[in-house]
Amino acid sequence: MHEPRPGGVPGSCLCGAVRFEVDLPTLVCAHCHCAMCRKSHGAGYVTWFSVPRSQLRCLAGDDRLVRFASSDHGTRSFCGECGSSLFFETTRHPENLDVVLANMDAAIDRDPQIHAFFSDRAAWVQVEDSLPRLGGATGFEPLESPRDRATPTDSEAPPRLGEASGKGA
Repeated sequence: MHEPRPGGVPGSCLCGAVRFEVDLPTLVCAHCHCAMCRKSHGAGYVTWFSVPRSQLRCLAGDDRLVRFASSDHGTRSFCGECGSSLFFETTRHPENLDVVLANMDAAIDRDPQIHAFFSDRAAWVQVEDSLPRLGGATGFEPLESPRDRATPTDSEAPPRLGEASGKGA
């Protein structure tokens, strides 16, 4: 375990068993729409940020981290107590570590910058921001097709909660 450093940004899992700290600057912050992220987080997409491995310190609970090889190149780490998804590492960029933004206890140095794997997004996710949308085979190729870049129009979008039955929320 490590001691907190001045200027480090604290983060933790839901139950607090795993506590960590990240030194700034970060490398990138992105919303990921890939199927593995959606399933491992139980959400329409997850927001990650990347840092060099040397900029993350585990302050408590390193022994509570469970690692799962989610692909031939990627490993996801989560708290063995509460199940919070915390980190992602890949052999494609072994010098970096991705951290779930929602697990940070204070702000980092940037807002989300892109939507990655946007062409793989869940059909029910509506995105109305102006961030670049990337997808294709790598998940990071600029999307040129208006269908791939755009959010479905109101007539194409699935009804929101309470609208399907004609009753208001």
